[in-house]
Amino acid sequence: MQHRIEDYALIGDEQTAALVGRDGSVDWLCLPRFDSGACFARLLGDDDNGHWRIAPRDADLCTRRAYRPGTLVLDTDWETDEGAVRVTDLMPQRDRAPDVVRIVEGLRGRVTVRSTLRIRFDYGSVVPWMRNVGGHRVAVAGPDAAWLRSEPPVHTWGEDFATHAEFTVTAGQRVAFVLTWHPSHEPRPPLVDPFETLETSVADWQAWAGRCRYDGPHREAVLRSLVTLKALTYRPTGGVVAAPTTSLPEELGGVRNWDYRFCWLRDSTLTLGALLAAGYREEAVAWRDWLLRAVAGAPADLQIMYGVAGERRLPEMEVPWLTGYENSAPVRIGNGAVRQLQLDVYGEVMDSMALARRAGLSTEPHAWALQCALMEWLRANWRQPDEGLWEVRGGRRHFVHSKVMVWVAADRAVRALEENPELSGDLEGWRAMRDEVHREVCAQGYDPERNTFTQYYGSRELDAALLLIPYVGFLPPEDPRVVGTVDAVRDELGHDGLLRRYSTQDCGVDGLPGAEGTFLACSFWLAQALHLTGRRDEARELFERLAGLTNDVGLLAEEYDPASGRHLGNFPQAFSHIGLVNAALALFGGDGAG
Repeated sequence: MQHRIEDYALIGDEQTAALVGRDGSVDWLCLPRFDSGACFARLLGDDDNGHWRIAPRDADLCTRRAYRPGTLVLDTDWETDEGAVRVTDLMPQRDRAPDVVRIVEGLRGRVTVRSTLRIRFDYGSVVPWMRNVGGHRVAVAGPDAAWLRSEPPVHTWGEDFATHAEFTVTAGQRVAFVLTWHPSHEPRPPLVDPFETLETSVADWQAWAGRCRYDGPHREAVLRSLVTLKALTYRPTGGVVAAPTTSLPEELGGVRNWDYRFCWLRDSTLTLGALLAAGYREEAVAWRDWLLRAVAGAPADLQIMYGVAGERRLPEMEVPWLTGYENSAPVRIGNGAVRQLQLDVYGEVMDSMALARRAGLSTEPHAWALQCALMEWLRANWRQPDEGLWEVRGGRRHFVHSKVMVWVAADRAVRALEENPELSGDLEGWRAMRDEVHREVCAQGYDPERNTFTQYYGSRELDAALLLIPYVGFLPPEDPRVVGTVDAVRDELGHDGLLRRYSTQDCGVDGLPGAEGTFLACSFWLAQALHLTGRRDEARELFERLAGLTNDVGLLAEEYDPASGRHLGNFPQAFSHIGLVNAALALFGGDGAG
């Protein structure tokens, strides 16, 4: 039986991440980077696609589990007839090579524990050659090598193309396993001390968490979201991946399965704002610098997403040997939406740079010249239709949110010149562009009959992204058109009090069959919109419900299905956690935000 998505917890080393189930099984891990091939892919297939389970013999799900406060160190406990045992999982920040450290500790009685390691490189397709070297188990296949060792040493044996171990622990006794990956043509990396790395990891994470300036309601949920965002950051470059997984479905059994192990520009301003407001200036600078490097080049070549180091080629392909999570096929790696035109990303980049200036982040000499080039391209091309924020595959349209973000780009450029006389640029030209875009959106993207903005010009459909209109300053919150839009979006896209992105009943817009769950980031936007329009009790009530949807260790997927009570989509999802942080800052900031 496959775990529910919300049954997983996350561990990681800020270069990749693993998902650990409630049964003690690591079912997803890509090495050495977030976007590398998975060596454990049971999440999207079956046991033979790779996993590593450590649990009491004959036990099923754990009794309880929790992160150590302010960390990404996971404790999983079992109570059995023999006694009690704990498995502590972590991935210490690496020097050269990634390590997965799993420490078994006896808590009470005498418990027999079994480890089953089934490595399958290249997304669960390659069975490695296993051998014993100096008491260590070594797996090699093509470019990949992995070493398994234990401290103190325990007996291991091979069976059914897996490595097994069985041993007994008593109260206070500890046995540690370390799995280390490296390129197969290189020598084995230096060994890490698993017990020392545990202490160091806890101390480092708690020191980082201690910098959080938010001290209002739901602080633990906010802090867990910030720790998750830190875990989804590729430390060498500062890029933040949308999620560490691919192809977890937006509809069980459906085809809406996408690879989210990349960095989206749409997240840039919201991510930057959350990090700065919560007190994480160093991470905000790293994200800003990643953004500048990624978008450098010809303005016409600006992409909606990039690889963790700014890579541009992210070709999409299907993986036929994986059956998909609960038979939700196809499983995809890469993302074909990378080649879409989305005009909103120009606004996201300009807004992020404006936020960085207002926050006093150090200025890169070339940053303004790059922004001027983006503005000139946008001035010549903003009248085109595009695929929009949600990467629809049903053809280009004049999406209202995209045009609003064009206005944002022009507005931030104008403000930059007005507030910084030393900068050069076409102030009057950009001001005229800003006014023209505003007039067009209000004339063609607004339905006066229903008093609401619409998904695209001439449409009667709605879009949750319209809730961002007051957030970005396109219209003030008290404008009747804003209030009407908030009400219409809530009424027409609401499902059991939460919010869908848009209607999927007519697949002509997104070009895909089937449906999807309620979108958690959009539901947080609704809470902020209700707050901005003066309905603060309703906003707080919605936030309370959304915060209650986190799983037992505080994580959120992309979507939630109220009917089944299950999380859907890639997990954990940065966009959802960014939404939680920003909504908490907006609703409760006066109660204790820095």
